[in-house]
Amino acid sequence: MTHIPTAPTDRHVILHHAPQTRSFGTLALLLELDADHELHVLNMKTGEQRQPAYLAINPMGKVPAISHLGALVTEQPAICIYLGDLYADRGLAPQIGDPLRGPYLRWLVFYGSCFEPALIDKAQKRAPAPPGSSPYGDFDTMLNTLTQQLSQGPWLLGDRFTVADMLWGTALRWTTQFGLVEATPLIQGYIDRVMARPSLVRATALDAQLLAAQAG
Repeated sequence: MTHIPTAPTDRHVILHHAPQTRSFGTLALLLELDADHELHVLNMKTGEQRQPAYLAINPMGKVPAISHLGALVTEQPAICIYLGDLYADRGLAPQIGDPLRGPYLRWLVFYGSCFEPALIDKAQKRAPAPPGSSPYGDFDTMLNTLTQQLSQGPWLLGDRFTVADMLWGTALRWTTQFGLVEATPLIQGYIDRVMARPSLVRATALDAQLLAAQAG
């Protein structure tokens, strides 16, 4: 029997968020977890993320960032791990002792250590570093490794939907929209399944409202 840890008493989270950015995935994750949260919305078009008030929170001037009990968590994989464990009772994060814990962490970290660097090189039309020093080898190897895993679907870890799917589903959505990743039937089918979840539908509508409010 899987052990579900006792939930902490104070799980209120502040999400530092900007509409139409990668922090959309964290917004959707908070809704998926039915998490106690509030939004601190930044207007990137006016450069609010580079102003002293926000740089005092996150010196990198990036979103997403979350605050919980005075602690700051940045970087999407770290945020996913943190929120999945903070809301472990929701069952979306395999815990220590669960055979899926290792693969779950692997794919969350793979996003930042391999997928993102490969995307940046491709977007900038840069050749990868030599195989011995490239964090991802080459783009095709990186993407084939991911698609082989997705082929075991319907979710990244097979039959079990996890926090990792919130990260990868939203990431693949924007990367296919920008033409950085080809929307093959396998990848598009995975994106469609993730985006059809009620939390993603709600997050999409909320993000559009926030964007419209900033447009004035």
